[in-house]
Amino acid sequence: MKVSLFVTCLVDMFQSGAGKATVELLERLGCEIDFPESQVCCGQPAYNSGYVKESKEAMKNMITTFEHSEYVVTPSGSCGTMFKEYPHVFKGDSVWEPKAQALADKTYELTQFIVDVLKVEDVGAKLNGKATYHTSCHMTRLLGVKEAPFKLLSNVEGLEFEALPNAHNCCGFGGTFSVKMGQISEQMVDEKVQCAVDTGADYLIGADCGCLMNIGGRMERKGHPVKVMHIAEVLNSR
Repeated sequence: MKVSLFVTCLVDMFQSGAGKATVELLERLGCEIDFPESQVCCGQPAYNSGYVKESKEAMKNMITTFEHSEYVVTPSGSCGTMFKEYPHVFKGDSVWEPKAQALADKTYELTQFIVDVLKVEDVGAKLNGKATYHTSCHMTRLLGVKEAPFKLLSNVEGLEFEALPNAHNCCGFGGTFSVKMGQISEQMVDEKVQCAVDTGADYLIGADCGCLMNIGGRMERKGHPVKVMHIAEVLNSR
């Protein structure tokens, strides 16, 4: 099975470990991975800030980049959701709407792809300790991926799972929200951090690098020892 990796800006610039783990994990599960080098930003920051016209150029580039891919897999529910939004952005455009729909139809968030396409729930991962899981907003509420991460994590040998209080509350990142509404964002991430600490977990796991960057940064600033990990890194642990 051939898979094109949509690595996302945050993975590329800040969390390359999650990208590496994604590639190694998928290869171990029998996938042939390619990385189209013309991929850039999916256009989400500009689009969410109201610059629809400007964001379309980035979107067209991504549509063209992955036009011949069999499957597109990303370690980010948020960016995967953006690809699903493309057909709405180009609605009525006879050239770009069908191409956008084709991309949306073959795009999957990593855990969604493993569980729903590869039909695997135990990847043979091992990690000792107690963990809790942050459910990111875009991935659960918009993309609709809710159960796949938990199915995979439940089969990680040595991992004890503790439910995160107020799990469905936003961490306060929200892309440009954390910049424009810094004080509110700070209060939201402080609540999220405290909920994680209260579980007594060694690890806070998530599937969106934006959330993890936000939560992890606050954890470090407040001096909490909880290690923040992308789910790809957990599933790639041996």
